[in-house]
Amino acid sequence: MSDAQEVPKEPVVTPVRVVIGLCLLAPFVAMLWVGSYAKVDPAFIGIPFFYWYQMLWVPLSAALTVTAYKLWQRDQRGRAASASAKGGASE
Repeated sequence: MSDAQEVPKEPVVTPVRVVIGLCLLAPFVAMLWVGSYAKVDPAFIGIPFFYWYQMLWVPLSAALTVTAYKLWQRDQRGRAASASAKGGASE
């Protein structure tokens, strides 16, 4: 066995990564659950619910994807800073 000290790694599943996953999963669930929006009423400015609900998800999906991306970048920067701090302290 080696005498080198094991540096505990950060957990792979963190609350931030769960939020990222939910941001990316929400549009899929919303669009694949057709029974929830397969109706005409309530109409919005004459457009049946079926159509405007799907069109509403276009900007929502973009916003959720951007949010997930920004959270991922922040998570990666935090992990890199943590790794460099641990690496610098052990040398």
